[in-house]
Amino acid sequence: MNKTELIESIAKSADISKAAAQRAVDGMFSAIRVSLKRGQMVTLVGFGTFYVGRRKARPGRNPRTGASIKIAAAKVPKFRAGKALKDALN
Repeated sequence: MNKTELIESIAKSADISKAAAQRAVDGMFSAIRVSLKRGQMVTLVGFGTFYVGRRKARPGRNPRTGASIKIAAAKVPKFRAGKALKDALN
């Protein structure tokens, strides 16, 4: 499912217009993004938790030239599925 299909599904199940569903989805993504930028976790009970993970700096190799490079440390978004979501899949 892509974003457009998600918006259509939400509009149909909530009996709202696609424009309203798109604003809701965009607002949710924006709120999650802002919270993660602040270093906060976003917990949706029954669904899961979005949080910021840290990746250490490490050596790497350019696959084209074979030259050794340094890969900088980075913050990465992560998601941990909640119990209800896991149970729904099994």
